[in-house]
Amino acid sequence: MIAPIDVGVLSAPAQKMAQPGAPQKLRDMAARGIAPGLKPGEVVTLLALLASREDEPAREAAEKTLSALPDPLLQGALGGELQPLVIDKLARLYADRLPVVERLCAMPGIAADTLEELARTGGEAVTELIAVNEERLLKSPRVIERLYMNKHTRMSTADRLVDLAARNGVELTGIPAWREVSIAIKDELIAEPSPEPTPDDVLFAETQALAEALAAEEAVDTHVEDEEGKEEIKEQYIPLYKRLADMTMSQRIRRAMLGSREERMLLVRDSNRLVASAAVRSPQMQEEEVVLISRNRNITDEVLRIIATTPEWLKSYTVKRNLVENPRTPVLVATRLVQHLRESDLRGISKSKNVTSPVKDAARRHLERRKS
Repeated sequence: MIAPIDVGVLSAPAQKMAQPGAPQKLRDMAARGIAPGLKPGEVVTLLALLASREDEPAREAAEKTLSALPDPLLQGALGGELQPLVIDKLARLYADRLPVVERLCAMPGIAADTLEELARTGGEAVTELIAVNEERLLKSPRVIERLYMNKHTRMSTADRLVDLAARNGVELTGIPAWREVSIAIKDELIAEPSPEPTPDDVLFAETQALAEALAAEEAVDTHVEDEEGKEEIKEQYIPLYKRLADMTMSQRIRRAMLGSREERMLLVRDSNRLVASAAVRSPQMQEEEVVLISRNRNITDEVLRIIATTPEWLKSYTVKRNLVENPRTPVLVATRLVQHLRESDLRGISKSKNVTSPVKDAARRHLERRKS
């Protein structure tokens, strides 16, 4: 929560214009940026104050003026110290102007909430700017989380931030696959900061572009099964698969977090369990994808266990049934889910040749209990 603007530190003329009871004509002038005798910082502070009052008649005018400040007024305001809420409003309005953001980020009064928003929405240049202040990042770990989850943040920068947090014992719970991410980074070489993207950064960006070009409107599997149940990658996804295969473990984990549905369907099958687990933990994961994954008999038991312990996915009856019917699902997990299935499905499971014996026995026992 960013502290409200402290009117008490303004000059007497500015305080007069800032009062809710000030003549409306005076507030209308301030909302247009007309405040003779006031310093640029005070003019901008008045605009931010008026724009933040929900019941202020001049609010709309103030917002319009604040979003298109004359350059001399903006530069004059940036030359002094601004209050946190003023910095926040300017940061959101001028996020695409790097020189402005750079000066705002250098101000001692910038709030963690403002940095989080810039880290979440900023382009590559902005994320690089925020990522250099390690001391500030360690004080506000959520900023690191936002940077990691921002697809515009360079991969090499994300690696450095994860390494920074891990070395300092900071747990980034805002990254869904933090356990996998923190383990992966321990065995990888961390690139030094550079003015230009590294080859790995280029690979990461090009993979993202390819994935976006291949993205389908609905969830589809990237593999097909032959008559023996062996999986093969569909031809159109082979180039994407090869790019992912060229990546390090931490890069594949981040693609699993931020990438497309097709990338998740490829990475959930990754031979490295950390990568596969990260894919199913992705915040982008949708129910239709989980339905496809939970019925797949080539998926690891760890992925199926994660699905079975995620309340959001167990709301789906189809997912529960798929987990019970899938022989790769851990037995204790499958037998626990049996009780949630319909009688017709239980009868089918109890006679199925594709279900493990303990699960079939559990289905039979549950049917008998329902009859008694």
